[in-house]
Amino acid sequence: MKTICGADCSACPAKDACPGCEATGGRPFGGRCVAAEHIKAHGKAAYSEFKQTLLEEINALLTANGASPARTLFELRGSYINLPYPLPGGEAVRFLDDNNIYLGAQVPSSEAGICCGAAADENFILLCRYGENGADPELIAYKKRRG
Repeated sequence: MKTICGADCSACPAKDACPGCEATGGRPFGGRCVAAEHIKAHGKAAYSEFKQTLLEEINALLTANGASPARTLFELRGSYINLPYPLPGGEAVRFLDDNNIYLGAQVPSSEAGICCGAAADENFILLCRYGENGADPELIAYKKRRG
């Protein structure tokens, strides 16, 4: 399968059911793909710059919250990272679209067995903490991007 951004989709659990983003015009699961949209609008070099800027923004949030910085961002399908975050009123809310492709990372937290995760697109950054296999997710930040 061919990609627009050059991502290695060989490890994706949905690869057998996915025609690839090149074949779908950058919408492999019917939703938006931050990488494909950015590359189609501005080119691969601009996408690399955007990804680096986003990584710096995410790392500032991660380190401010006691996590290690991420080394890189990966293109991730929303359904794999769209955890239900409990709100004070008792309901749980998902903030991402399952069919969109976001840029994200997972890093170990300073707490044993806990990870910090980040997901973002051109408009927002979501930062969270969770246990093994996404257990007990906690929303740390959901903020509008500055850029």
